[in-house]
Amino acid sequence: MKESAVKKIAVLTSGGDSPGMNAALRAVVRTANYYNIECYGVREGYNGLINNDFLKMGARSVKNIINQGGTILKSARSAEFRTKEGRQQAYDNCVKLGIDGLVCIGGDGTFTGAKIFNEEFGIRVIGVPGTIDNDIFGTDNTIGYDTALNTAMDAIDKIRDTATSHNRVFFVEVMGRDAGFIALNSGLATGALDILIPEKKDSIDELFAKFRDAEKTGKASSIVVVAEGEKLANVYELAEKTKLTFPDYDIRVAILGHMQRGGSPSCADRVLASRLGYGAVTGLMEGQTNVMAGMRSNDLTYTPIEEAIKKHNEINEDLLLISKILAI
Repeated sequence: MKESAVKKIAVLTSGGDSPGMNAALRAVVRTANYYNIECYGVREGYNGLINNDFLKMGARSVKNIINQGGTILKSARSAEFRTKEGRQQAYDNCVKLGIDGLVCIGGDGTFTGAKIFNEEFGIRVIGVPGTIDNDIFGTDNTIGYDTALNTAMDAIDKIRDTATSHNRVFFVEVMGRDAGFIALNSGLATGALDILIPEKKDSIDELFAKFRDAEKTGKASSIVVVAEGEKLANVYELAEKTKLTFPDYDIRVAILGHMQRGGSPSCADRVLASRLGYGAVTGLMEGQTNVMAGMRSNDLTYTPIEEAIKKHNEINEDLLLISKILAI
């Protein structure tokens, strides 16, 4: 590789945590170490840039973390970084240390901050997509999505055991404020009767029709998987409306919540995080900036951060059809 465009970099994790962030951090630090680039970790995301909370990191700084959930650097959403004064302070601290490249691990909020920081001060930035929602454009999967999906699937499998034992209907809410990837794929994988996601226009009449069809085929228990951002109604309202129409149903609600963010990352997430952390450092070395490292069709790619933020991965319509067919 020709001479690096950066000599000293910093890495931070920001926004909601996701399983695999530590694996990505490990890859960034060790890749930088391999190429003799100084690397600093920044504690608590952009707050650490403002508060001058840097930690010099070497290969041993990231030992035994590839299997850990969360992030050893901690994460935060920084209100102060949204101000010009806050970003100026962050830049001044980078200049004092000689930081000329920044790796930002997080989601769209993290990338928005990185983009503005680059445009205002010219410091090189590369984003690494770490979010369980899988809603970032420019990568087939985001770090943490596979683990969260398997956590949801495992929980729904357990819920089905009690649903079957008691002939119950369960409404299960999974994470996905604006995206239904976890709901769609976990619902398909667990044989849900219906899957409600923000990307499609759902109706209560269609849901009730599925319950009636299920009765005709002899189903005595059912699972309905609902993304938290579902526009039709929240899980409690859906349960209440269903009870009014089907008073004999024994209905329960389960909200999986933040358990989906935690836990040891899956093999897929560890490998993805390792590849993207490596790609972020080598991208900075090659002179890339204001881009996000991603994997598309198993190849490392770089997408302009503006595109990664504005565009969104689309729901696979085939999966919706398959889930409908297989739920009969």
